Amino acid sequence: MPLPVLMQLREDLLDLKGTGIGILEHSHRQPTYDRVLAEAVESCRVLGEVPDDFEILFVSGGATNQMALIPLNLLPDGGVADYPDTEVWSAKAIVEGRDAVPSATIAVPFEGKKFRYDHVPAVGEMTPTAGAAYMHYCSNNTVHGTRFHTPPIAAAGVPLVCDASSEIFGRPIDWSKHAMVYAAAQKHLGVAAMSLVIARRDLIRNPVRRLPSMFSYWSHATLESRINTPPTFAIHTAGLMFRWMISEGGAREFERRNDAKAALIYEIIDGSGGFYRGLSRPECRSPINISFRLQSEALDKRFIDEATRAELDGLAGHRDAGGIRASLYNAMPLEGAQALASFMRDFMRKNG
Repeated sequence: MPLPVLMQLREDLLDLKGTGIGILEHSHRQPTYDRVLAEAVESCRVLGEVPDDFEILFVSGGATNQMALIPLNLLPDGGVADYPDTEVWSAKAIVEGRDAVPSATIAVPFEGKKFRYDHVPAVGEMTPTAGAAYMHYCSNNTVHGTRFHTPPIAAAGVPLVCDASSEIFGRPIDWSKHAMVYAAAQKHLGVAAMSLVIARRDLIRNPVRRLPSMFSYWSHATLESRINTPPTFAIHTAGLMFRWMISEGGAREFERRNDAKAALIYEIIDGSGGFYRGLSRPECRSPINISFRLQSEALDKRFIDEATRAELDGLAGHRDAGGIRASLYNAMPLEGAQALASFMRDFMRKNG
């Protein structure tokens, strides 16, 4: 998170909006929290340029919860939903979908594992299912560092559902092509244990089965994301993050910044003569998560150890891919990417 948001949170832990009571102690039914919630919803709508026919929901739990709630709300018994598999999180969504509605079919029109997840499907590389309840995809794949630069094309009339956990508001969202976008909060929106769900009202109004209220998106919508005591601290934090991103220029500005940060790192990888090797095909590269390897596991480890001593932390790759991973989320300043680029040049000079 950026320093201005952290400093505001520090103040709000003790005294929220001059009430003398901190955010952790305020009732979720009192006027002060009414303001917190209203400001978070409005700031989200402004930042994301969210159309009026979309509901903005704050739901307890992470993205894995949504991977089960989506089919419970949208996938009827005996129905079909498309899930292109582009990496760990889409593969997990497939498992969750099948467990949530075992009487339905989770179709996999693209199996990225066959390609070591080095790319997302190009146009014509998958055949969507006609009449599917929806197509679910993960727009930015954090482990191998791939991204859908344009949304996948579902069959005619099939709603598109996007897991944007790792890049939400890191670029504009084309709402004309999506019926639902969701994101776990901890990458771009603040703290863990809460998810943002932005869903077209007509999609969630009538769940395909009777559900407990906490499992129903429409219940969350009609009860203002507070069926029970909501994660008030996480929602307040998200509201502060929305307003910070607006003050910095919004999603279009963060897209420009993220592309600039990523270009510094990819330039070194591409010009290293194979010393650094990216895990993804160039046409599918993510500007948010840059995954690469060196020429041996021993050299990977040396890179990570020396980077840590140089105060460049958190560069170990995901356990499913190994190697190195640089995550350039919205709050990462350009200076962070510049420092990594400088370290990579020096490390290659000393070890190449």
